[in-house]
Amino acid sequence: MQRMTGADRRKQILGIASEEFARTGFYGTSVEVIARAADISNPYVFRLFGTKRGLFIAVVEAMFDEIVENFNRAAAELGGTDALIAMGEMYRTLVREDRTFLLIQLHGFAACDDPEIRAAVQTGFGRMWHAVQSRSGADDVTVKQFLSLGMMLNDMAAMDLWNLNEPWAEACVAVLPVENWSP
Repeated sequence: MQRMTGADRRKQILGIASEEFARTGFYGTSVEVIARAADISNPYVFRLFGTKRGLFIAVVEAMFDEIVENFNRAAAELGGTDALIAMGEMYRTLVREDRTFLLIQLHGFAACDDPEIRAAVQTGFGRMWHAVQSRSGADDVTVKQFLSLGMMLNDMAAMDLWNLNEPWAEACVAVLPVENWSP
């Protein structure tokens, strides 16, 4: 077995923790399961992340990092409505194709009764808001509408509405016309 650097080990643990937290949430996941999957001891996980809460927060922060990085990449050379459309299309693809990403986000919101987790989610959501607003130039109302649609995309992806053959589900997943977005 090849020895890993601290950075590589941290990345490995975050990946394993993401999978476990996506399945069973903050409250249902044990550090022991994560450590066992990484083939390391519990104390090593605690040495790197402090607590289970610290590990969960690191996973949630990484999820928001991914959103912001993807928004910035999608809208890099764009502005206005074009930026909103590009970010929206990227986000729809992300939540549909990466169930772990989607579930981490949902579990992050669900664990907001914990003040430290709530603070991390608030900070991440604020970063997401800022990325949308700075890339598109949209006003607060438009950013709120855009992020509201993102939350609906989360719900639709969680229910896998793209594969439900019902008229209401088909209406939900239909792409919004471009003229509905005006920063």
